[in-house]
Amino acid sequence: MRSPYGLQIIENCATCPHKEDRLFCNLAPAALQRLAEITGSATYPKGATLFVEGQPARGVFILCSGHVKLSTSASDGKTLILRISEPGDLLGLPATISGRAYEVTADVIEPTQANFISRTDFLNFLRDHGEAAVRVAQELSETYQSAFAEMRTIGLSHSAGEKLARFILDWGANHKSENGSVKFKLTLTHEEIAQMIGASRETVTRVFADFKKKNLLQIKGSSVTIKSQSGLERLVQGS
Repeated sequence: MRSPYGLQIIENCATCPHKEDRLFCNLAPAALQRLAEITGSATYPKGATLFVEGQPARGVFILCSGHVKLSTSASDGKTLILRISEPGDLLGLPATISGRAYEVTADVIEPTQANFISRTDFLNFLRDHGEAAVRVAQELSETYQSAFAEMRTIGLSHSAGEKLARFILDWGANHKSENGSVKFKLTLTHEEIAQMIGASRETVTRVFADFKKKNLLQIKGSSVTIKSQSGLERLVQGS
């Protein structure tokens, strides 16, 4: 089944074609069947919001396809993007477990399938299926580690060039090298990248131009090719 957004819809967790590859989906048949019973399938267009920072936690979203940006904002309107979530991620997990408000805002950045499980159903599911509870503990640990990685990138990088180089290397880390180059899609705007690395949009634009001039990158629209991974790594190392 295809949605109006051209997505290949995953109707049932038990028959998900990716369940062997994703941490939370790869569960025993009984757990997968129960998960399918309590999960509501939904698709969202680019620009939709799944939940807002400060909103009481209603439950979790299983990201089946697409990407969602998680951000936090200050009272003066300044925004920091904390993470771009990948398919297989559980969104809203910490708040749903703790019963507190969502600590971030989740905005869809491309057509996305994100299936919802209410907080009550989700907590009961974890009580009944210990394997799933362990997987959730692993997911929370990864979220914790990711938060420290972001803090390190923003707090310990000495220049905008170093921050952007680290960002590009991280973004391209899951893509295969072809003829010595790594190519990937980057759908974020310069403003959004700036919000991820703690810089201004003008600085990001200037550093991108510098990277292209030095033949570290090739950019065509949303397509980015890392021409010199070693060159970016030297920037990250401060050399």
